[in-house]
Amino acid sequence: MSKLSSHHLIVGGQRSGKSGHAERLARQWLAASDHHAVTVVATATAWDDEMRDRIAQHQADRPAGFMTVEEPLDLAAVLQTQASSGRLLLVDCLTLWLTNWLMPAKGQPDLVAWHRQRQALLDGLAKLPSPVVFISNEVGWGVVPLSSEVRAFVDELGRLNQDVARCCGQLTLMVAGQAWSRPVEVADL
Repeated sequence: MSKLSSHHLIVGGQRSGKSGHAERLARQWLAASDHHAVTVVATATAWDDEMRDRIAQHQADRPAGFMTVEEPLDLAAVLQTQASSGRLLLVDCLTLWLTNWLMPAKGQPDLVAWHRQRQALLDGLAKLPSPVVFISNEVGWGVVPLSSEVRAFVDELGRLNQDVARCCGQLTLMVAGQAWSRPVEVADL
């Protein structure tokens, strides 16, 4: 990769301020040009009342002028479909996207399909005409989970975050509502 990517990965714990920071960046993008647009790609699925409330709150908090596309599984395809010059894509979030694949509400996980989807996302990022802001949880700093399924999920999310970070020109860690950012160094690529 000879030039830095315009993509941005924001990671942090639950309620660390990831979505709010991403939305501030998206508002700055909108304000920079009358020709700019923002599309939020929401990956959450409402599997219970509490999750429905969370989704509703995120929708209510979103700034006016943000278009929303809901896609719980086929993230690579929706990014390709929505990408255009002047449009910022905000993916909220990779953690729930992975959850939808590895812990589906109905049925068993399809690991072959998950790996195809993951690779399609990574392969397609360099070709997108839109900058993408990704939100993801940093879940590997806590206690080691007791179940092998949860340990596998934490490992897979860690690998996904690392691979997406390699495709991004900017990384931000959210801690207590504060952003710690740095550009990716060419030596990091």
